[in-house]
Amino acid sequence: MNEAAAPPDTADIARYAVAVRELCEFSAKSGDLDLRFTPAPSAQEGMAGHALVASRRGAGYQAELRLSGVYKCLRVSGRADGYDPQRHRLEEIKTYKGRLERQPESHRCLHWAQAKVYAWLLCEQEGLEALEVALVYLDIGSQQETVFSEHCSAQALQQHFEIHCERFLGWAEQQLVHRKQRDVALRALGFPFGEFRASQRPLSEGVYKAALSSRCLLAQAPTGIGKTMGTLFPLLKAAPAERLDKVFFLAAKTSGRQTALDALTHLSSSPLPLRVLELVARDKACEHPDLACHGESCPLAQGFYERLPAARAAACAESGGLLNQARVRELALAHQVCPYYLSQELARWADVVVGDYNYYFDLGALLHGLTLANGWRVGLLVDEAHNLVERGRKMFTAELLPDTLAQARRGQAAKSTPVLKRALDKVRRAWVALDKAQSADYALQPEFPPALLAALQQCSSAITEHFSEHPADSDAALQAFYFEALHLAHMAELLDAHSLVDVSRAQALHKPGQSLVCIRNVVPAPFLKPRFEDAHTCTLFSATLQPMAYYADLLGLPASHVQIEVGSPFQAEQLQVHIARRISTRYSDRQRSLAPIAELMARQYRERPGNYLAFFSSYDYLAQALEALQRLDPQLPVWAQQRRMSEAAQREFLARFSEHSQGIGFAVLGGSFAEGVDLPGRRLIGAFLATLGLPQINPVNEQIRERMQQLFGAGYDYTYFYPGLQKVVQAAGRVIRTPEDQGVLHLIDDRFARPEVQHLLPAWWNLG
Repeated sequence: MNEAAAPPDTADIARYAVAVRELCEFSAKSGDLDLRFTPAPSAQEGMAGHALVASRRGAGYQAELRLSGVYKCLRVSGRADGYDPQRHRLEEIKTYKGRLERQPESHRCLHWAQAKVYAWLLCEQEGLEALEVALVYLDIGSQQETVFSEHCSAQALQQHFEIHCERFLGWAEQQLVHRKQRDVALRALGFPFGEFRASQRPLSEGVYKAALSSRCLLAQAPTGIGKTMGTLFPLLKAAPAERLDKVFFLAAKTSGRQTALDALTHLSSSPLPLRVLELVARDKACEHPDLACHGESCPLAQGFYERLPAARAAACAESGGLLNQARVRELALAHQVCPYYLSQELARWADVVVGDYNYYFDLGALLHGLTLANGWRVGLLVDEAHNLVERGRKMFTAELLPDTLAQARRGQAAKSTPVLKRALDKVRRAWVALDKAQSADYALQPEFPPALLAALQQCSSAITEHFSEHPADSDAALQAFYFEALHLAHMAELLDAHSLVDVSRAQALHKPGQSLVCIRNVVPAPFLKPRFEDAHTCTLFSATLQPMAYYADLLGLPASHVQIEVGSPFQAEQLQVHIARRISTRYSDRQRSLAPIAELMARQYRERPGNYLAFFSSYDYLAQALEALQRLDPQLPVWAQQRRMSEAAQREFLARFSEHSQGIGFAVLGGSFAEGVDLPGRRLIGAFLATLGLPQINPVNEQIRERMQQLFGAGYDYTYFYPGLQKVVQAAGRVIRTPEDQGVLHLIDDRFARPEVQHLLPAWWNLG
């Protein structure tokens, strides 16, 4: 931060709001970063525990008591867990698992800090001269309370409150100055490229109006118009008037994050007082993946909270404020702190955060948690939003894998700890009994099997106790099974019509206990909807969002959301679209389709040599078509996507598409080369799509179809038709990337001639 910045003027006094918990997190943490296993109750268990404690108190007991107070430019507020006015006792309630005596001293200090801040706010509000302040620890397992209490005078509590406020005050004052400078700069900000591109202006206007009306916008906008800048710029322009605290740009892929970071660097010719932070996954940010995350093992965890203030100050003082992964790492290592956890701290102070979907939408997501804790007004931008359906499903799906249990049972912890061995064996027996009772290779369950769930819960408790006793235990297999079981139990608590419970096994395996047990989310809307509601405004944008009702239903968009479809800047003359009406790529017709597909591809290549992409529905179909083409024309250059390609192999595949190269790259529809790939000009002049992209008909998809029919009355469309055509349009969008591009597209299947299919294809294509 700028240490020389002028103090805020009197108009800013008492305008910096901070939650009690956030104040104490900032001012009371000290010592090492210590992430050794500390078993924690789930959110549901925590709420139930708080309710239980409150139910044991007297009739006048006040739970969730709202309190607030002012110190200089700070407004501190929050909810105290409970207050007993007859005993003059304020309580801070904490639920826990395991042994309380193993609780780190730093945690207890933080709890006392929170309790005493609440106590002062209550004394000030009620004019009290003293209070009994109590920490109430509730054991989730035994439901026994352990209480620590102190009798505190109001004067002592006020001193405690002011000490913690003073530690935070300098940051609050500087943040007020920064916020004022930021908003002045954003009001004066002009569009960085002078003129909007064709079709970019209506998109930007839609985003701006949605922000001003606190609405959610679903925007379909074609590739090539600059959607990233066309959404970031208007939302930032709206930020001062709408008093937005943060803008979160959420992407499905690394390429989307980088595009956003590039756009933000072009926002102004001179450094803009805008702090931009990139969040990356822990495995990509960790400097010492071979070391445990605590001060006795990792040097970057040792003394983390002592060195954090200087690292934080250096990061926030950055000119221009672009804190991408590389820059955060440099600053972290310069101050000898962990880069990953430094970036998590900086999320509190950044103006724009660029990260993956999971940072806001996942269970326990960092950005969503901070939004609620701090009462932030946030603006969301969701890039390539068509991906959020499938990503959302994965976030809220839980699987129980037989190999994970088997590895945990073979681990050293299970071998040396009889209690663990018995608990794991009980899960195994319940699993075997479930499989023996099921004759089919796939079966839908009306609920999660009760016996297996009970065994998993008991086993989780045993593993919790084990890790509480042995917090440094590095049995990775046991930990993997533990987290798998916890997630499954959590999703079982939330089970409803949005998810299926199914048990499946490979046909070649008939041994009981080898099935896959799954809580399979099919409609993420109930989980995503509250996240949209907690944002002040949000825009979801993509080139493929047809039909919009499908995405609105599955994503849980508010009923008041707005939809816009931005026209394409491209002309029909830029893309020659051909439909192979005499070829069928249906599964039963694939062998007959190979020769005519090879002939079509070879003919197109002879007529116009250059770079092409050919998309197929599976690796097997791809390999067969590639072989047919090589037999027909051995001299034609070809290269193909492989299963489980590394990032280096993917880069090598794309490098074959140069301005001067020629040939056909074979890829799988829906894979890594079907979207997010930018090959303008001569790098790609055409594509062949030998599939409608329809998902495979199998027992799982058929159950999803039935559930979609029950919920939306459109089972086939929601399960097969719409997802398939979305992949087709995404893949075809690789061909025309700029207004100067010229290309050809072959849609290889007679079904592409059907009106209901063409209705979902881009309107600017000339389909005749």
